Amino acid sequence: MSTREETIQTGTIRTDLPARLDRLPWSRFHWQVIIGLGTVWILDGLEVTIVGSISGRLSEPGAGIGISASEVAGLAATLYVIGACVGALVFGQLTDRFGRKRLFMLTLGIYLFATVMTAFSFSPLWFFVFRFLTGMGIGGEYSAINSAIDELIPSKHRGRTDISINGSYWGGAIAGSLLAVFALNTAIFPINIGWRLCFALGAVLGLGVLLVRRNVPESPRWLFIHGREQEAEEIVSDIERRVREETGKELPEPEESITVRQRKTIPLNLIVRSVLTLYPRRSILGLALFIGQAFLYNAVLFSLGDLLGTFFGVPSGDVPYYIAVFAVGNLLGPLTLGHLFDTVGRKPMIAGTYILSGGLLVVTAFLFKGGELTAVGLVVALMCVFFFASAGVSAAYLTVSEIFPMETRALCIAVFYAIGTGTGGAVGPLLFANLIESGKASHVFVGFMIGAVAMILGGVAEIFFGVKAERRGLESIAKPLTAQDTGAGAAMGPASPAIS
Repeated sequence: MSTREETIQTGTIRTDLPARLDRLPWSRFHWQVIIGLGTVWILDGLEVTIVGSISGRLSEPGAGIGISASEVAGLAATLYVIGACVGALVFGQLTDRFGRKRLFMLTLGIYLFATVMTAFSFSPLWFFVFRFLTGMGIGGEYSAINSAIDELIPSKHRGRTDISINGSYWGGAIAGSLLAVFALNTAIFPINIGWRLCFALGAVLGLGVLLVRRNVPESPRWLFIHGREQEAEEIVSDIERRVREETGKELPEPEESITVRQRKTIPLNLIVRSVLTLYPRRSILGLALFIGQAFLYNAVLFSLGDLLGTFFGVPSGDVPYYIAVFAVGNLLGPLTLGHLFDTVGRKPMIAGTYILSGGLLVVTAFLFKGGELTAVGLVVALMCVFFFASAGVSAAYLTVSEIFPMETRALCIAVFYAIGTGTGGAVGPLLFANLIESGKASHVFVGFMIGAVAMILGGVAEIFFGVKAERRGLESIAKPLTAQDTGAGAAMGPASPAIS
């Protein structure tokens, strides 16, 4: 055995832990996972919506920060997105290397610190720096949390669970809007205090999540691949015991097992090479889904308050009401359609929601350009667009989390999120801010059309490159890079290259 092999490979084991996790019925443990991990999307929705809602207030004289509305909707939003991309890439690799739990505790801590410091902003530079750091925390959360959730939730529930959790972002958006309505009321709080309370209360919510999250275990799948099978066995056995006590029934025997060559670390160059050579079609799919949704969402959401104020004269204090209505449609989409991604299937539902939302946005763009929409009419039209877009976008995160090998999961989420968001998310807010600042509906029409085309192309990519992943174990969708073929039925999924 070579020196390099000795430093990487620690043993070979045969395990049925993935099958044991997948055959579990829904239980209180799974609710604990959702509350402890899934609430990060509520925090992100709260953060983004608060900034969109208070952009007008921050630019008003006496707000104590000296920043313009376009800087909040444009530069600050872009820095938040760039921070999220950097955080996803940095912490995504660390999540695959050091485990899900260490990183989802660290990234939430970064989010809490940066959010509290944002509340104390006294200058544009301070605000920009801590918006970037807040984005880093949230971006790191995406990779650590999505991978952990998918590895703990049974396969038959994975689609609807992931989509509903990702859609809960809009529960945070609604909460952020209502919080902003209260905090921006100058009859209750001075103009330079209310917006600060929005960020402070977001940090309080994050602290509550941190306390719950301490009880969520490390992913057993990550543990047994990294030579810690005894810890993985103890975690799964404890979950099974709790489920038996809750249901009063014995669990069925697992039907499958997998043999893996354990590694303490997996070289980054091997991960990248394996993903690109084994799964080029899936890589194209991930990019198409993420670029389309990132451009559409970041452009529209970060700029909605500015758009309503510029074209319809909506006062800054009323913007949160409109955003709350907009968010309702986004929340209902994943909750209403989520189960169909497990029954009708991933491909038809993802393609359908992407293409339909893009088509509805084209109609909205023409109505806006023709001056046929009021402020209420525009928000209602966007509600219809994003009812479908929200479900599809939530499925994009699910897709990149389940179609690549376990060793690459967090990093793949991070890479596709960073490239997609960096391309569409960073460009979108700046472009829309400039288009809105022109005061011409025809310019904003162009922005809407770009977003529509991006979503439609994402749907087309799903038709050609999508994967039938519904109700299948993760190891059968993409076998771990460390899996070893030992004969018929010994391992699940297609063969993968040996790691040396």
